[in-house]
Amino acid sequence: MICSEFLVHLDDLLDGTTDPTLRVALEAHLGTCEHCTITVTTTRKTIEVYRSNVLYDLPDSLRDRLQTAILARCKKC
Repeated sequence: MICSEFLVHLDDLLDGTTDPTLRVALEAHLGTCEHCTITVTTTRKTIEVYRSNVLYDLPDSLRDRLQTAILARCKKC
């Protein structure tokens, strides 16, 4: 599995709704990819912080910049 394939399934992995066979493949990728491991860890921490504080809307431009930065880092894998 490559990073771009992993990222397609990131939401399901974080939600715990991933098919068991796919989950094994995703976890195997995490075992070999530092970039995706950091992405999962950071995303989980972000969700935790987000849920514990006052909610506010992020600008679309920030969301787009974050997604672009993550995908750019994953192209290096």
